[in-house]
Amino acid sequence: MISLQSDGVAAAPEELANAIELSAISDALLVFVAAYVFARVLTFLLSATAERSPSRRITIKMFIPVVRLFVYAVAVYVVTVPLLELNSTQLVAASGLFGAALGFGLRDIVAGLFGGLFIVFEKPFQVGDKVSIGDDYGEVIRIGLRSTTLRTPDDTAVVVPNDRLFTANVGNANAGSPHMMVVTELSVAPSADIDRTKAVVEEAIVTSAYVHVDDDHPVTVLVDDETYYRRIRGKAYVDDLRDEFPFASDVTERSLEAFAEQGIETPELPPPDYRLETTTTTSG
Repeated sequence: MISLQSDGVAAAPEELANAIELSAISDALLVFVAAYVFARVLTFLLSATAERSPSRRITIKMFIPVVRLFVYAVAVYVVTVPLLELNSTQLVAASGLFGAALGFGLRDIVAGLFGGLFIVFEKPFQVGDKVSIGDDYGEVIRIGLRSTTLRTPDDTAVVVPNDRLFTANVGNANAGSPHMMVVTELSVAPSADIDRTKAVVEEAIVTSAYVHVDDDHPVTVLVDDETYYRRIRGKAYVDDLRDEFPFASDVTERSLEAFAEQGIETPELPPPDYRLETTTTTSG
């Protein structure tokens, strides 16, 4: 298939291109296409299996990028060794061409590939986690070799290049666990009975259909004094991280209903700034 050089001199780029027959190139393309299709099928099957088992969803999905990487690695091996039958000198020449390609504009792509390998082996997050990468926040729905896809709270798919992992702050809200802490914030008037207010919020949390409470996942209610109000923060874990926003909405709605029933006052708007009002009046 390939005419090998008898001497030990590395093949020049032109000689390397001539050594590879057109049929070998077409076979290599078929191998890569087959690997792509096979990887997509495996991804679909693993994702479907994960969705049928909520308790093991994250564990199953974490293998998806590893499986894809393995399929593509096998494809590269098949193309470069058995199919093209490149010898050591031709491999060196191919490496030189690859290095030249990097210098002519593929650096961003390769940086993304290294970022994908970093995710696979270091596992800062995995498919199913709720993460923030820079200003983007959402559930990880896909980890590719060049980019990671997040589903934001408003159901928008955001594609984040993997090389951003080396420059942006990365936060993981659940670190592979199906449980995740959710903080619900409410405000009451400074004169409100704090003990009664905390009891109302705690009751709304522990009776929520979405909450997960045990010795390792307690409920906490904190109070912060602000200028014109007191902020009540209820901290608890949800049973499934996808219930983050339904849980916060449920606790907020039932807490406000209890505030109204028990006469717990919510804060009024702060008084207008006197200097601003005076300036506005005199300028007219």
